[in-house]
Amino acid sequence: MRKGTPEQIAQKREEIINACEHLYHTMSFREITLKEIGKITSFSRPTIYNYFETKEEIFLALFKREYDLWNNQLAAILDQNGQLTKTQLADKIAQSLAERQQLLKLLSMNNFDMEANSRQELLTSFKQSYGRSLHLMSMLLEKHCPEMSGKEIRDFLYTFFPFMFGIYPYTAVTEKQKVAMEKAGVSYEYYTVYELTYSCLIRLLGQ
Repeated sequence: MRKGTPEQIAQKREEIINACEHLYHTMSFREITLKEIGKITSFSRPTIYNYFETKEEIFLALFKREYDLWNNQLAAILDQNGQLTKTQLADKIAQSLAERQQLLKLLSMNNFDMEANSRQELLTSFKQSYGRSLHLMSMLLEKHCPEMSGKEIRDFLYTFFPFMFGIYPYTAVTEKQKVAMEKAGVSYEYYTVYELTYSCLIRLLGQ
């Protein structure tokens, strides 16, 4: 049973999420367990269950936080700029994603299992953050690309957001993967998050 004020509960949840994020820098999703998370927090594994019922719920909370951080960046682009050209808009959006490597890494995971193994209220909270990203991107297009129709904006959103799922694997390539590509005789050119994102945005915006 959770004890404490709402602020204390939120702080404890944040500690668990931070521990998960820390482990995720060096461990895979499969390797990270509640036991491993408990080792670097002030909580035992049974205590963690008072805040998250599954490992997937902790990752979903981390995922939500990453979307919220990206939303802050998108809102800043919306609020702090006058009229931008399409190339300027593409540059700023691409730069914002280049700074959200953790979001892109989480996007490349099996989100179906993560969402399926989380409680409805936590999934709803996550979807609110995701939905705000869609809304902010739509607002950016309406402001800086006023010639785009409603259908064109929807087509943009439902092309760009699925595209985001594939960015990380193409930009965070391990040495083992590079060797495998060479041995397989696959010619491959490596790009940064910014380069891939900017190129996609420029094409979607019709530049």
